[in-house]
Amino acid sequence: MTQTSIFDAPPPQDDPDALTLGHYAERAYLEYALSVVKGRALPDVCDGQKPVQRRILYSMERMGLAFTGTAGAKPVKGARVVGDVLGRFHPHGDQSVYDALVRMAQDFSQRYPLIDGQGNFGSRDGDGAAAMRYTEARLAPIARLLLDEIDEGTVDFQANYDGSTQEPRQLPARLPFVLLNGASGIAVGMATEVPSHNLREVAAAAVALLRDDKLSDEALFTILPGPDYPGGGQLISSADDIRAAYQTGRGSMKLRARWKIEDLARGQWQLVVTELPHGCSSQKVLEEIEELSNPKIKTGKKALSADQLQLKASLLAVLDCVRDESSKDAAVRLVFEPKSRTVEQQDLISTLLAHTSLETSASINLTMIGADGRPTLKSVRQILSEWLGYRQQTVQRRTQHRLAKVLDRIHVLEGRQLVLLNIDEVIRIIRNADEPKPALIARFNLSDRQAEDILEIRLRQLARLEAIKIEQELKGLREEQSKLEDILGNPGSLKRTVIREIEADAKQFGDERRTLIQEEKKATSEVRIVDEAVTVVVSAKGWVRALKGHDIEAAALAFKSGDQLYGTFQCRSIDPLIVFGSNGRVYSVPISLLPGGRGDGQPITSLIELEAGSQIAHYFAANAETRLVLAGTGGFGLIAKVGDLVGRQKAGKTFLSLEGEEKILPPAPVPTGEVLGVQLACLTLNGRLLTYALDELKHQPKGGRGLTLIDLEAKDALLSVAAFTQALQVLGTGRGAKPKEELLKGVGLAAYAGKRARKGKQVEAFQKVLRVLTP
Repeated sequence: MTQTSIFDAPPPQDDPDALTLGHYAERAYLEYALSVVKGRALPDVCDGQKPVQRRILYSMERMGLAFTGTAGAKPVKGARVVGDVLGRFHPHGDQSVYDALVRMAQDFSQRYPLIDGQGNFGSRDGDGAAAMRYTEARLAPIARLLLDEIDEGTVDFQANYDGSTQEPRQLPARLPFVLLNGASGIAVGMATEVPSHNLREVAAAAVALLRDDKLSDEALFTILPGPDYPGGGQLISSADDIRAAYQTGRGSMKLRARWKIEDLARGQWQLVVTELPHGCSSQKVLEEIEELSNPKIKTGKKALSADQLQLKASLLAVLDCVRDESSKDAAVRLVFEPKSRTVEQQDLISTLLAHTSLETSASINLTMIGADGRPTLKSVRQILSEWLGYRQQTVQRRTQHRLAKVLDRIHVLEGRQLVLLNIDEVIRIIRNADEPKPALIARFNLSDRQAEDILEIRLRQLARLEAIKIEQELKGLREEQSKLEDILGNPGSLKRTVIREIEADAKQFGDERRTLIQEEKKATSEVRIVDEAVTVVVSAKGWVRALKGHDIEAAALAFKSGDQLYGTFQCRSIDPLIVFGSNGRVYSVPISLLPGGRGDGQPITSLIELEAGSQIAHYFAANAETRLVLAGTGGFGLIAKVGDLVGRQKAGKTFLSLEGEEKILPPAPVPTGEVLGVQLACLTLNGRLLTYALDELKHQPKGGRGLTLIDLEAKDALLSVAAFTQALQVLGTGRGAKPKEELLKGVGLAAYAGKRARKGKQVEAFQKVLRVLTP
């Protein structure tokens, strides 16, 4: 019987407006998602503001907190601003409004703060702002670029949440603030991360694009080379990476701190960080250094891992102490003292950059509400083009609004001028007529607006001097009318007006770039390892250690109870130990990380992350150029170098492809020297042996299934492989299950020679074969 969910239950047939619960939930969630996207989280491409920011700015302007003339208004308590915003425009939590106000006042959060805050507005170290009852705020001078034209018919207004007043849909931004201050937000199913930019560069790019809408991307990004973060720092991404992010709207910028070396007495020196990358704080760097120098044991572990110990040792080898000397005079001053004056400066710098947030990355996601009202991922060119379209429309509306006022004033002054020419008759009509207004209209052919103005005029405005003032004002108004009509009727004049205003604003509010753009390679901290001879000892239960020298006697080695020797590998301390999983996955561990001394070593499982369901099958240690033959019991194999098997992840990587019940065989090292002359021996479970030239196999550095090594019969399997030059040793058992070995060479060995993928020949005189190896 099919079960029906309440979400799928049909609505009552007698109610045409009824909905299923599923449809209602879908519609309600969609409305909620759109509300979050457009009403809270994403900025608008036109003015660069989120709704709460726009409401704060508009409310403060209406409260008289704007910068006027040469002085700003007297600041008021933050609580008063928050209360006005909540009561009139933004019916949400007071803390959300105050947080937005605080961010707009922080010079380390916004490149061009729109609010001038007085009091404790937090710090870049993560300290919160004081409560809104303690702080005071007013609009910063640059905020007038968003608000000055708001009463000039430039933008549409809409009813607020309760219909008691009106609020602007957008602000008449004179510059693209979405690029100047950037934005960060998370909506439903989308997010935005717009970096800040330099005002002069953005203005120049907008002007260039307005003059030539077919401007190439190369020319555009030469003018606007990259983000300009409030805290400065250095942008080390390549120009191609920045360009790709700007063209697609998504990307990642690599950032780095800036520093200087201060020389002290007696040859001492110290490293002083003066600028941090965006999103990083001094407190965060100090916490990271504390974690590196005094690491904590990870959950579920009994001791510090080898990586933790190695990082601690490498840091303490170059760093003595660190202190934060940031103050009112120096926003960022982190002082790092080296372990000794002989420490290489670059070693200390590289270690700090590689292991702390002094080098980090910042994502770019240019998602915003477009001019069409839709949330969209945009390129920088699209952002500038849409803003330029909005700005031209704004100037057009402002011009139309001003032209209407000019024409109205001209109309009124023309009526007054007519009165002054016939003043005696006008006075007579006013004194004698019962209804002077219609009489004036009829006598002088006036409009209702002109007649009303004449009746309200003061007697002192009828003086001869007033006529001269009217004539002068009319002349000026008619000149202004001509200019306004030219702007409205000529697209070229409109563009020139917009360009002139952008350049004027850039000259007044522009400043120098703070973030240095200079491509650098990502910092890496190299751990210096003494290159010396070592012997890697591996036990059957997976305990590993590295003993100095090659003169290690296996018989003298001690193991835990119930454990025994798996094998020893003579190599160098700079070589890797390769661990082969039963599923064909390979893991690598630097031999320098293996414990030494007389102990039992360390379990290999603490150095790698073995894949669930698999077991360790084999081990091998040698230099990166050593060639190995890797094969499975299914009869397939390939050649790979030890360096091909090395990976950066503790979880290893898939290398040899196995199918079904196949198992991986022990790796067979290839004798050093020429590939020609080296033979490969393949021994099967049923005792068949095949030898052929090794050059019939392929070197596969990325792994895979490999080639067929030997043709297997039903219920047979590949048992062992070995690479040899002149002789081959076969191990097995003879009569009575006694161990037996036979050395094959010359004619005896030639009997088993053939081509790759043949069946081979049965080995004589063995009851059971075990393996082949190079003598």
